[in-house]
Amino acid sequence: MTRTLSAPVTVAFDYTRSTGPVLGRFLTGLRDGVVVAGRTSDGEVVVPPLEYDPVTHEQTTDFVEVSDTGTVTSWTWVPEPVAGQPFDRPFAFALVTLDGATKPLFHAVDVASPDQISTGMRVRVRWAAERVGHINDIAAFEPAADRDEGADGVAGEGRARPRLRDEAATELSRPGESDGDGGDGEEPVTGVVTPVSLDYVYAASPEESTFYRGLDEGRILGQRCPSCQKVYVPPRSACPTDGTPTEGEIELSGLGTITTFCIVNVPFLGQKIEPPYVSAYVLLDGADIALLHLILGVPADEVRMGMRVKAVWKPREEWAYSLENIDHFAPTGDPDADYDTYKRHL
Repeated sequence: MTRTLSAPVTVAFDYTRSTGPVLGRFLTGLRDGVVVAGRTSDGEVVVPPLEYDPVTHEQTTDFVEVSDTGTVTSWTWVPEPVAGQPFDRPFAFALVTLDGATKPLFHAVDVASPDQISTGMRVRVRWAAERVGHINDIAAFEPAADRDEGADGVAGEGRARPRLRDEAATELSRPGESDGDGGDGEEPVTGVVTPVSLDYVYAASPEESTFYRGLDEGRILGQRCPSCQKVYVPPRSACPTDGTPTEGEIELSGLGTITTFCIVNVPFLGQKIEPPYVSAYVLLDGADIALLHLILGVPADEVRMGMRVKAVWKPREEWAYSLENIDHFAPTGDPDADYDTYKRHL
C-alpha cells in the first residue's frame, strides 16, 4: 500500500482596514496611553466605541475618556495557549468593565493560575512598551491591588487615576472641536494592519501522493478513468464525471497547450515576479484536464490561446514533493494547436 504524504501548511495574509473616525479615535487614544469610549443615545458608555448608535443608527460623535482600571465581570482560563494568542504561557481571557464605562472590554489578564483571578477582581491596563495604535497597545490587564486615594486623587501606590469630571467619564471634544491628533503632534490613526494566519496539516490522498512522488523524480503522473478513459493530472481518487475510481499511472510529457490565461498587472504583497506576467491553464498532451501554472519566456502581450508550451524544471537540487519543481512553462516555438483539439477543455 502506498504511503500517503502530508505536510504542514500556513495560509497567511495581512488584513488591512481603514478605521474611520470612530475606531480611529479609539486606536489613537491607545497609542497615546488613554482609553476612549463612546456614549450612546441611551447613556451607555462603550469600549471600544460603537461606530453607529444602536438606537438612532447615527454615527457616534460623543466620546469620553475612561479609566485604565476596572473590574472583571466574567473570565475563562486558557491552559494551553496557541500561536497568535497574547502569551505563550497559561493566562485568562476576561470581560473587564473599566471605571467610567458601562459595557465590558474583552482582553487578556496576565495571571499565573486560575486561583489568581475571580469575578469582581480589580485589574488595570498594562500598556505595551511601544504603542502604534492597535488593540495590542494594551499588552494585557494585570491585578490591581486595592488602593486608598487621598483628596488629590492619587493612589496610595503612587499610581494616578484619571480624575473623572462626573466620577464616570471625562468628556472629550466632538469631531471638529479639535485637530484630532494624538496630543503630541502625531497624526491620528487612520488604518490598522493585522496579520492573519491559519496553520494546518495537509494530508494528500494516495493518488496525490503518487503524483507528488513523481514530481520529486522529475515525472508528471496522471491516472485514467477506466469508464470514460479521461486522464486526470493531478490525479483524483475518482472520476468527477461518472464517479469511477481512477487507476493506473499515466506518465505525461512536459508539452502542452495554453487553453485560457490571465495577465497579472496588479502588484500585491508577497508577489515574487514583477508584473506584468501570465498565469495560464496548460492542457498537457494526453491529459483531459488543464493545470494552472506560470508562463515565462515570452512577453505577456504575446501569450495566446493555443500556444504550445513546455515545462521548464528547476535545478534538481531544488526539487521537492511539489508542483513548484516546474519553475514555469515556456513557448516551444511550434505552431499553435488547432482550436478543435482543445476547445472542449475550455
